[in-house]
Amino acid sequence: MSSNIELLAPGGDIEAIKAAIIAGADAVYCGLDSFNARNRASNISFDELVGVIRLAHQYDCEIFLTLNIVILEREFKTMAKLLSKLANTTLDAVIVQDIGMFYLIKKYFPTLNIHASTQMTTHNIGQIPFLKKLGATRVNLSRELNLREITEMAATGSQHNILTEVFVHGSLCVAFSGLCYSSSASVGNSGNRGRCSQACREEYETTATGNNFPLNIKDNSAFFDLPALIDAGVHSFKIEGRIKGASYVHTVVDSFRKQIDGYLQTGKLTQDGERLYKVFNRDLTNAFLRGDLNQSMFIENPRDNSINHIIAAKNAISVVQIYDAKQELQHEKEEINATVFDKIKHLSVDKASLSLRFSGEVGSPLRIIATIEEDGLLPGSPSNKRTITVLSNQPLINSKEPNIDMVTLDKRFKSFNNARYTLTTIDAGAVKPNLSLVFSSLTALKNELALILNDSKAVLPEVTLPRLEKNPKADMDASPKLSLLICDKSDVHLAGSTDADIYFKLPDAYKRGCTEYVDFLQRNPRLIPWFPPVLIGKDYDVALTILEQVKPKLIVTNNTGIAYRAFELGIEWIAGPFLNTTNSYALLAMQETFNCSGAFISNEINRQQIQTIARPKNFKMMYSIYHPILLMTSRQCFFQQSVGCEKPRIDNGCMLSCDKSTSITNLKGDSFAIDKQKAGYPSIYNQDQFMNMEIINDLAYLFDGFMIDLTNIGAGDKMSPDKEQLIAQFEQLLNGNTTVEANLNTLVPQSTNVQYHNGL
Repeated sequence: MSSNIELLAPGGDIEAIKAAIIAGADAVYCGLDSFNARNRASNISFDELVGVIRLAHQYDCEIFLTLNIVILEREFKTMAKLLSKLANTTLDAVIVQDIGMFYLIKKYFPTLNIHASTQMTTHNIGQIPFLKKLGATRVNLSRELNLREITEMAATGSQHNILTEVFVHGSLCVAFSGLCYSSSASVGNSGNRGRCSQACREEYETTATGNNFPLNIKDNSAFFDLPALIDAGVHSFKIEGRIKGASYVHTVVDSFRKQIDGYLQTGKLTQDGERLYKVFNRDLTNAFLRGDLNQSMFIENPRDNSINHIIAAKNAISVVQIYDAKQELQHEKEEINATVFDKIKHLSVDKASLSLRFSGEVGSPLRIIATIEEDGLLPGSPSNKRTITVLSNQPLINSKEPNIDMVTLDKRFKSFNNARYTLTTIDAGAVKPNLSLVFSSLTALKNELALILNDSKAVLPEVTLPRLEKNPKADMDASPKLSLLICDKSDVHLAGSTDADIYFKLPDAYKRGCTEYVDFLQRNPRLIPWFPPVLIGKDYDVALTILEQVKPKLIVTNNTGIAYRAFELGIEWIAGPFLNTTNSYALLAMQETFNCSGAFISNEINRQQIQTIARPKNFKMMYSIYHPILLMTSRQCFFQQSVGCEKPRIDNGCMLSCDKSTSITNLKGDSFAIDKQKAGYPSIYNQDQFMNMEIINDLAYLFDGFMIDLTNIGAGDKMSPDKEQLIAQFEQLLNGNTTVEANLNTLVPQSTNVQYHNGL
């Protein structure tokens, strides 16, 4: 039994971070007030981060900083400045989603450890070596995985010297993380930018099954599954909750700390978990972990369920009994708050004070005595004070133009008033008048002091990113080529009416050992395989078999595990739109690291954000101009709470055979299609199709190809337009015939390109 188990806690604000530390967290993840996926959390300033690191390290606790959003081109200059500052701290790791960020950190900031965020949707063993090659030292596994799948992932991580972490408590997204676009498409706030509006928690018109919160699922908790996760080889147990307060964080972390320690000491679980119900919860489930996806995962209450729990636990029935139960819970919550804040009130993240006293005379070196004072670690303990003495490497000399005076010293040393220290005093009273020091010696003295004050870690210079070259596409005079996406074998005949590239969307799920698509693609070599974003377990194995046996000249993949294997096999590959590509550094990362030949640019970004992207040399840029707008995809079933299903739980047969469709309507009257293709994951789509004809006129010079999606996925019960007509109209549009725009608007009466205008 391994005792090398990390308990990783959330820290949305300073109080929550302190609570996590004092409760026994081995590590805390927190975010700054920018560049992180929880903009609803209070978050912290850079100066506070430095104080947090100092405090945490005194308790042998590590600090990980979340930079887990997709990054826009214009933000990299600011990001480089931030990373330059972070590289000069003792921060333990950064948590990253954006592929371009991996590239940037690995190339320019190699001292920073990189952890792959849950937003990377890591769910198959092929993604582990992909992330390793990008620079990750740790990956957070998708919350949808079961114990068998986690065990396989952890073993693969071990083979590649990659640590794995798993969420063990807190809110669950009903959608695959990183693949939810509901906020982006509906209100312009992208979950990939930390601005999720939580459409899954909203109230909807009552469904046929009588549910008003049909997408709302219970909170995750693996409190009683810790032994199995330890046996699975998981390194880090991660608690969700960066928008939760200090009392919540302390209660959950302390509960898990006691459970882990008790198990490691006795081989038994010693805690009953009741404390977890006394802080915010939506009731608790471990159904994903058990691989038992059933209707009991859903709950009609999207808010705090702790009151309902205590009423049920006490079997309170009468008005008086219910009132007494509520009062008891309220009293317990107040007690928790008081206890937690009493425990953390002495903890300080304030900067240490620094005073500099200079002395010297002719013929002797310039002396600096630096005094550092910081708050004591324990309540009532005295402050810690230490002094450092440094001497110049050359002696002071008499000078008619002295440079060792208050004006010069203040100018040269005021930079020590920084994120780590408050410079309280610069005292040159003990320096004799009319003295000078060789400039290089004064600089060396300052650098020596800076090194010591930085824990003997060399101060790294700020990185200035080189200007990226914007390369033109191969044939600037050529119009972007049309490409089609199909998923139905009966649509292969469309190839006869066009010279467009034809992508064939492969399923999300397969029967074990399936070779059907190997034979099909070999018979139709013109088809370019299109791999979906989620391929778990045996489905990934079958997808690999298709890739390895067909060995097509070109593929499009939305899954990084498939991308890695294509790279190994020397198969040309294009990054699909669900890899959320929004910047030049992501293109460089994929080209230079994995020999990627092109990428679809994310449909979440707008015209201005697209046109700033710098194309690498010999690299294709693609864009989807017509497709259903995916809002979310889930491993859970959306039909159980909407129209109902006679099956009590989801199994592999559901994935392969179910092809239901329905819709749900929110209280604003907006309707959303729920669609389930055979061998596909349940998904929710916007009521409008995405159709962007403007980009053809605006930015055609940037793109090698524009794609139209003819899969009919997400159409629900709406009549689909004639596919041959769509192809003909779009081909004319790409050839400059703008008169067909009216025809296309008639063929597709419900369409929008609002994302092209809103952007991220």
